[in-house]
Amino acid sequence: MVAQPNDRAGLSWLGPPIDARPRFEPELEALLGLLRRLRPGQWNETAVPGWTVHDVAAHVLGDYNARLGRREFGPFAPGETLEAFIHRANQEWVDRHRDMDPPSLVDALEEAGTELARRFAHADLDAPSLGVSWAGVDPAPMWLDCAREFTEYWTHRQQIRHAAGLGTDPEPGALSVVLDTFMRALPHTLRDTAAPAGTRVTLTVTGPGGGTWTVTAGPEGWSLAQDPDGRPTAAAVELDTETAWRLCTRGVQPAAALARARVDGDRRFAEAVCRIVSIIY
Repeated sequence: MVAQPNDRAGLSWLGPPIDARPRFEPELEALLGLLRRLRPGQWNETAVPGWTVHDVAAHVLGDYNARLGRREFGPFAPGETLEAFIHRANQEWVDRHRDMDPPSLVDALEEAGTELARRFAHADLDAPSLGVSWAGVDPAPMWLDCAREFTEYWTHRQQIRHAAGLGTDPEPGALSVVLDTFMRALPHTLRDTAAPAGTRVTLTVTGPGGGTWTVTAGPEGWSLAQDPDGRPTAAAVELDTETAWRLCTRGVQPAAALARARVDGDRRFAEAVCRIVSIIY
C-alpha cells in the first residue's frame, strides 16, 4: 500500500506549480458581466441543489470576504468535521444575505473581488498557505491555494451560467488552469490504491483546456512529478472536458463518469481515478 501523500517531505509529488494570479481579474469581470445581464427572475433560478443564483453569488461574496479577513467564523460544534463546519458556515452566510438586492450584491462583489485580485497578484507562490484537503496537503504552497481559489470562483460562475441557460464557458485559458488544478487531487485520490513502485496511470482530458496527467506509484505514495523512467502505463483514462470538470466538482458522479470514459488497461485504476474530487465534499 502506498503511503499517505501528506506523510512525505517535499512537494514535488504535487507536480509543477501553477500560476493562477493573472486569472482573478478577468474571472471577476466575467462574473460581474454575467450577473449584470441576468433578468430579475433568473436570480431565483436554482444554480445548485438548495441554492439559487442569488445564493451562489452571495456565497462567492462570502469567500471573497473570508480571504480578505473581513468575515468571522464561529467555533466548531462538538464533534463537527471540517467539511460539516464549512458547509454550515457557508449556509449561515447565504441565509444572512438572502435579502440583499442584486445591484447591491453585484457592487459588493466588484469591490471585494477587485481588492482580492490585487492581493493575489502580489502573492508569493512558494510561501506556505492554507491547506488543500482534497489534495492531501496542509499547509499547501501558495500556488496551489491560489489556484484552488480560482477554480472555486470559476466553478460557481459556471453554475450561474447553467442556471441562466448558458453552457460552460469554453475559454481555454481559464479552463486549462482549472483542469490542471483539479488534477492535483490525483495522488490523494489514489492514496489507498495499492500498486508496485513505478506503476503509471494517465488521465487525458479532451477538448478546450484539456491535457494529459500522469501519476506514478512510488515507495512514499503516488506522485505527479515527472517520471524519468517513462515506463508503460498500467491504465489510461480519457474523459471529455465537460465530464472531467463536473466530475471533480461532483456535478457528475464517479459511476457516470466511468461509463463515459474511454479506458485502456487495468480497470481497477480507472475506477480509482474516477473517484477524484477537487472540492470539499
